[in-house]
Amino acid sequence: MRRVHLVVSGRVQGVFYRASCAREARARGLAGWVRNLPDGRVEVALEGPEPQVEAMIAWCREGPPAAWVDEVEIAGEEPTGEAGFRVTG
Repeated sequence: MRRVHLVVSGRVQGVFYRASCAREARARGLAGWVRNLPDGRVEVALEGPEPQVEAMIAWCREGPPAAWVDEVEIAGEEPTGEAGFRVTG
């Protein structure tokens, strides 16, 4: 199991990034959450098997069709055993 914390910058708010991210993460069986930050970025926590986490990181670098991703900051974290994927904030 792997857990990562992402901060995504670019045109990522108001373009269905959170909803699309949640749908993609759930489809891959990942746990975690996604939320908007006050500065216009999006924050994501992902937890699950390595291949699915890597695939989701690749998706986050592209985002939904209306998004424009400039940068994805990635930090590894210890898995927490979190279940389900939710949209917050």
